[in-house]
Amino acid sequence: MVECGNLRDGSEMGNAPADPARFELGGCTVTLLSGGSLKLDGGAMFGLIPKALWSRTTPADDLNRIHLNCNCLLVEWAGESARRLIVETGHGPKYDAREQKIFAINPEDWLLPALEAAGVDAATVTDVVVTHLHFDHAGGLTCVRDGRLVPTFPNARVHVQRREFEDARLGFGVMTQTYREESYLPIDEVNGWSLCDGDAEVAPGVRPLLTAGHTRGHQSLIIEGRDRGMIFTGDVMPTRNHVGQPYNMAYDLFPLDNQDSKRRVLALAAERDWLLALDHDPETPIVRVVPDGEYFALETESAAPGG
Repeated sequence: MVECGNLRDGSEMGNAPADPARFELGGCTVTLLSGGSLKLDGGAMFGLIPKALWSRTTPADDLNRIHLNCNCLLVEWAGESARRLIVETGHGPKYDAREQKIFAINPEDWLLPALEAAGVDAATVTDVVVTHLHFDHAGGLTCVRDGRLVPTFPNARVHVQRREFEDARLGFGVMTQTYREESYLPIDEVNGWSLCDGDAEVAPGVRPLLTAGHTRGHQSLIIEGRDRGMIFTGDVMPTRNHVGQPYNMAYDLFPLDNQDSKRRVLALAAERDWLLALDHDPETPIVRVVPDGEYFALETESAAPGG
């Protein structure tokens, strides 16, 4: 495992961009950061959709794995606010050689080096929000420092839905190994959890949007500035190639609920001209939603590096 205490210059670790894309929403700035990358089975990522269809837009390697990013957000407010919020933490650094090979994970390429490359000290982060507690979303909550597991963000409250937290600790679901105690125990030790019951605001303009389906307690996240809003989708729609109504993952515990949640997210973003931030898309993580007949289509939204 990589020791997070050994990191001094994030620009030397992994492949985090030194000048990431920023989006001004009016009173707050959202910066897109890399939480690393991984590969997962393409068939599992597209569920019932035949490979003959999904492979047209998402090529697989010789092991049938597709490349995915772990996209994270840094939210900062203008003026006197001392709040600094992270959305999602990616896979983190805690993987042995076998897991690195299975998932094509580079344990040196994760959120902390990307954050440091952007000039942000993890100790200044006050809030972390995760959509759910699977390893590729919550793995960056903790790391190894001086030989022991510690919170990556020592002064932050970690916001997650209470239902998701309880399911994770009980191993509820069909993928119990994706809930990993090493990502939770250090947060327990500092009483760092903030359990949400619904959509109450967790920071100025930042509130959960309940989007059950992938898990029972899955949440997306609304970030609303004076001028515009953004929704971080989480795994309700992991890439732009999952926009179609039947495009569920085999990992979704409740596919029909997930389809309903996805439609609600798309409709809200289209109605208000909000941006979507896609958690696993490796090429176009920030998109706009436009009506397309009785459903929706996506358009790429770009920001120049540095805003």
